Amino acid sequence: MRRPARIATLCLLAVLSAGASAQKWEVPEPSRGLMPNPNLGKPLFENNCASCHGVDLSGTDKGPTFLNRIYVPSHHGDAAFQMAAKNGARAHHWNFGDMPPVPGVTPDDVAHITAYVRMQQRKAGIQ
Repeated sequence: MRRPARIATLCLLAVLSAGASAQKWEVPEPSRGLMPNPNLGKPLFENNCASCHGVDLSGTDKGPTFLNRIYVPSHHGDAAFQMAAKNGARAHHWNFGDMPPVPGVTPDDVAHITAYVRMQQRKAGIQ
């Protein structure tokens, strides 16, 4: 690579890195020592998530299913659920539009909801 092109590439990478770190959000943390409980998560999911993601997690015309390999824990970890509930989520896998933040749910609530979702995913063979 020629020297001017290499310098331009390095400058572009520096600008992009600075922008990414400026937009860094903290991941909400559940209470220390909390044991996420899927039985507590089910009614929380039904009250806060099911209108878009479906009572049975199969999705609706407003939001995607969680019973898809896209939501396997190694691709969308538990922290992604915390971030989406707090900040909303940009549409990037589906064509439902951006997800707005979910008002009124705490990090503890999201931990219970996530435990419920993960239990349902395991039942569907998604691990």
